[in-house]
Amino acid sequence: MLAEASYFGSSMSKTSPHAHTGPCRTPSNARTRLGAGGGPHRAARCRAPCPRGRPRLTESGLSMVDWHLVKGMKPPRTQREWEAEFRKYQQFPEFKILNRDMTLAEFKFIWYMEYSHRMWGRLVGLAYIVPAAYFWRKGWLSRPMKGCVLALCGLVCFQGLLGWYMVKSGLEEKPDSYDIPRVSQYRLAAHLGSALVLYSASLWTGLSLLLPQHKLPETHQLLRLRRFAHGTTALIFLTALSGAFVAGLDAGLVYNSFPKMGERWIPDDLLAFSPVLKNIFENPTTVQFDHRVLGIASVSAITALYLFSRKVPLPRRARIAVTSLLAVACLQVGLGISTLLLYVPTPLAATHQSGSLALLSTALWLLSELRRAPK
Repeated sequence: MLAEASYFGSSMSKTSPHAHTGPCRTPSNARTRLGAGGGPHRAARCRAPCPRGRPRLTESGLSMVDWHLVKGMKPPRTQREWEAEFRKYQQFPEFKILNRDMTLAEFKFIWYMEYSHRMWGRLVGLAYIVPAAYFWRKGWLSRPMKGCVLALCGLVCFQGLLGWYMVKSGLEEKPDSYDIPRVSQYRLAAHLGSALVLYSASLWTGLSLLLPQHKLPETHQLLRLRRFAHGTTALIFLTALSGAFVAGLDAGLVYNSFPKMGERWIPDDLLAFSPVLKNIFENPTTVQFDHRVLGIASVSAITALYLFSRKVPLPRRARIAVTSLLAVACLQVGLGISTLLLYVPTPLAATHQSGSLALLSTALWLLSELRRAPK
């Protein structure tokens, strides 16, 4: 995982005798222990972006109207506490505009959906901070690595604060708007993007620790394949990030046909907003169109990457990785089209969101297999 890998990234180099301020007491098998022990953490980090999608899909993300790091860990227990929590929710726009007929039992369901996400976020934070404190106390961290560890733990905390900043945008009163209350798609994209960055870095460094590196001949074809794989991974990341705008604007419900959008390849309202740039982030039609284009571009790039890789001699693990990438991409396209045609049912939409993370993970695995051997 990222935090743990960073602890040892430089301190385990045997060529730098001045890496530590004191005697090095790092276990000789630290890399293996670190990689194996990071499995539960990477699983937690993997699931973290996915539970965020479920509150959004079930319209439960605005059910908890305040945020307390410790106090918020205790759910209501008595009938009186639940009624008090429900009264707080009734003071905000989502209840007034969308859920005026909601019962207490229905409120409990959406409240627990958001509560489970917040508790999972706390668990992920502990999965970073507790190992950091342990390795720090054991004296296994060099001075530069201590700064890195603090920065990583700070990023985890920032992710939680960014989540609350996002939720607050959906709790604000907007007297001149009769639209359904929802969080800002910009803040939602920022929250998802930071989660994906944290997860990607964790997975990358975990793979670097666990998988022995191939000694690949630096041929011209391999260099081209590596660059191609990097570009494809960036495109996959961008496509996943664009999904935040689709979710934030409910853009999956504007045109539920494929491959055309309604009766046209390019819908009439694609550039309905002014200025034109505003359409990219705020027009649901344009947001869905862009997500379609990015998805098609991603699967096309992955297919081309696979075909090109057949011309390059690769180790068995790398060959499995590139084949798996194509298989996951085809599955993800099928999930996306099915979600669209079936009017975004929550279970299928959540699976599609998880599929984007699986696709990104497989792309990172391929990059790890193709990485350049250190000199």
